[in-house]
Amino acid sequence: MTVRLRPHHLLCLLTYIGKGYSPAFIAGLTEIARRVNAGEEVVIVTGPDDICAPLLEDPDAHCHNPGVQIRDANAARDVGALLDRDIRHGLRMVLTPVLVAQMRAAFANQDTRSACARCDWAALCSDIAADGFVGAILQAQDSTAE
Repeated sequence: MTVRLRPHHLLCLLTYIGKGYSPAFIAGLTEIARRVNAGEEVVIVTGPDDICAPLLEDPDAHCHNPGVQIRDANAARDVGALLDRDIRHGLRMVLTPVLVAQMRAAFANQDTRSACARCDWAALCSDIAADGFVGAILQAQDSTAE
């Protein structure tokens, strides 16, 4: 199987600690993080993805809003510059612990945060990053390990 992610969810996964919009959303995102930790491949998609799935039955779900599409474009640009890859529909990648650590370092340094503007979760994610991503479910390579 493959985990389908929209570009800005690459950033959301970095700080995910088991909080979310609803119990179904939390269960789904926790399972996605588990799958990514197990080495499952990620494919970048345009529009709603596997993380959005539990929200799509809500007629007010923000997954289709233009602001979310702008968030995706900003994340694709920032993460693409960091990784020297074109983050676009159809790109397949594995979020290895080393790659997650690289993305977290850039996130903590504000290098990949333009997608987070006006996000309801931005303050929580900033706090998690400032605390060294303690409690985050997605695994990263410990930079102190030799």
